[in-house]
Amino acid sequence: MRGFAPHILKGENMLNKFNVYRLSAKFYNDYPQSNYPEILSKQSRPYNCLIIEHNDYTIAVPYRTEIRHRNAYMFKKSKRARTHNSGLDYSKLVIIKDNSYIDLSQCAIDRDEYTETVKNIKKITRDVTDYINAYVEHHKGKQKMDKNKYNRNYRYCTLKYFHKELEI
Repeated sequence: MRGFAPHILKGENMLNKFNVYRLSAKFYNDYPQSNYPEILSKQSRPYNCLIIEHNDYTIAVPYRTEIRHRNAYMFKKSKRARTHNSGLDYSKLVIIKDNSYIDLSQCAIDRDEYTETVKNIKKITRDVTDYINAYVEHHKGKQKMDKNKYNRNYRYCTLKYFHKELEI
């Protein structure tokens, strides 16, 4: 069912504080596809993103209809998941420190995908932060991955564009 607009879920910790928005035109002007090819960009229908507040930055994880790798939360119970590999794509997340990069106009996602997101927000948030932390630790030399594992997880990811924000 389309047309369901989620609201911030307030919990006792940051693992429960999230919303669903799109990235703004300002973000795409500052991060043009020609210079940042791994960032998802669709002019006709922008991606809805799970927006997670984390420490001193915000993480925007796009909802996608087709994901063909393991660096994602894959929906299991949604109507779309029955015919597609839909989920939240960690490899295409963006790190935001400028709030003007978030389009605060209302957007809608499928009710069943929103419900599954709410039920699994702690796991999703933990997986997203683990994905980011492993990348940061590898680049800081704290926990190096072998080349195959690194390529499998990060070869086509967007984190390479956010070293400044991640203090790498």
